[in-house]
Amino acid sequence: MKTPAIAILATVISATLPLGAQEKKPLGYQDTPLIPGTNWHVHDGLRPQPKVVTPGEFGTQEKASTVPSDAVVLFDGKDFSKWRGKDGDAKWKVEGGVVEINKTGDVFTKDEFGPDIQLHIEWSAPVPPSGTGQGRGNSGLFFHGKYEVQILDCFENQTYPDGQATAIYGQTPPLVNASRAPGQWQTYDVVFNGPRFKDGQLVKPAFITIFHNGVLVQNHTELLGDTPHKQVGRYVPHPEKGAIKMQDHGNPVRFRSIWLRELKPVDSQ
Repeated sequence: MKTPAIAILATVISATLPLGAQEKKPLGYQDTPLIPGTNWHVHDGLRPQPKVVTPGEFGTQEKASTVPSDAVVLFDGKDFSKWRGKDGDAKWKVEGGVVEINKTGDVFTKDEFGPDIQLHIEWSAPVPPSGTGQGRGNSGLFFHGKYEVQILDCFENQTYPDGQATAIYGQTPPLVNASRAPGQWQTYDVVFNGPRFKDGQLVKPAFITIFHNGVLVQNHTELLGDTPHKQVGRYVPHPEKGAIKMQDHGNPVRFRSIWLRELKPVDSQ
C-alpha cells in the first residue's frame, strides 16, 4: 500500500520544525523505584539537571591555571586583598604574579567557607634550596585554621613521613611522594569534607582527598582530629564554616593561582 501524500507531507513538516516545536520525548522514568534518601525515582527525568560550569585550563610551569566559572578566586597573581594577617592586613609580598612568604606571620581568608570545599593552590619552593627536613621550603595549608595539609620541599629531601608534602600533618603520610624540584610550580587539588558536630559532639569526622601534581596522594583520608605538633589530634566543636590559613614558617615559599569552590549536594544547587 502506498503511503498517502498527506502523511508524507506531515512527516516532512515535523522534521523541519525547530526542536522546541516538535513533540519532546519525556526524559527518563517516573514509574521506577524511589532512590533511598531522595525524592527521585531511578533514572528520573524530572530530577534537576546539574549546573553547567566552564572548567579552567591546566597551568604550565610558565603560566598559572585558569579558574572554573563558579570558583571563588582567593589570589589571581595580583590581588591579595581577600587575606588578612593575625592583627590586620596581610603583609606577604606580592610581585611579578606571585605572593611570597616574608616572615610577617600567617595569613587567613577574610571570608569563611565550608563545610565541604574544593581548593586549588599552586606553590613553589625556594631556589636555591636551603636547609633539610622540616627546615626546607616549609609552609602549610589549614582548613578552619586547625586541619593542616603540609607544604614542604620534599624533592630529594626526607623528613618524618607524616610531615612531608601533602601529609595530613602528624597523622597520615601521602600514598606517594609526587614532589617536583625546587623552583618548579607544584599543584595541590584538595577536597576537604569538614566534620559535623551536634549538641557539642562529633557526629561525622573530616575527610580529605588530595591530588599532588595530578597524582592521587590522599584518598578520602579520615582525620583523627586537628593537627598539632608532637601530639595526637582531637576534635573540638566549631562552626561548619571557617577561614583558610596559610602558614608563615619562615621560608620564602611562593604562591600563585589560589581558588576554591564550596561543594553542595547536587539536588540543593
